[in-house]
Amino acid sequence: MFADGLVNLYTRDIEASLRFYGELLGFRETFRTPKSGTPTHVEFKVGGFTLGLGTVEAALRAHGVTAAPGAPAMAVVFWTGDVDREFGRLRAAGVTVVQPPHDTGNNNRNALLRDPDGNLVEIVSKRS
Repeated sequence: MFADGLVNLYTRDIEASLRFYGELLGFRETFRTPKSGTPTHVEFKVGGFTLGLGTVEAALRAHGVTAAPGAPAMAVVFWTGDVDREFGRLRAAGVTVVQPPHDTGNNNRNALLRDPDGNLVEIVSKRS
């Protein structure tokens, strides 16, 4: 049986991704290798979710996989208390906007952004 899991995003620029997920989104770093110098893999926690970041070089070296960041048809989704506030903060920080906050079904309000590698990041809150 399986015990746990995470989503691992491959990145062309680990430092830019660390700033995006660690500093801009405020996720808590829980693992890094190597511990000094430029990392090849970093993990963050947000709530009960673990997000891993791995370099394209590490994917090739460790798994023989040629990673293409931003190409998969997926979005990483994160809940927040106020989509409009977080969207404004992230846009002001220069994050690429795909779709500004808009009302969707189930009383949700969503916005779509791109991380430094072009992966879709969706932020969601309940409408007030």
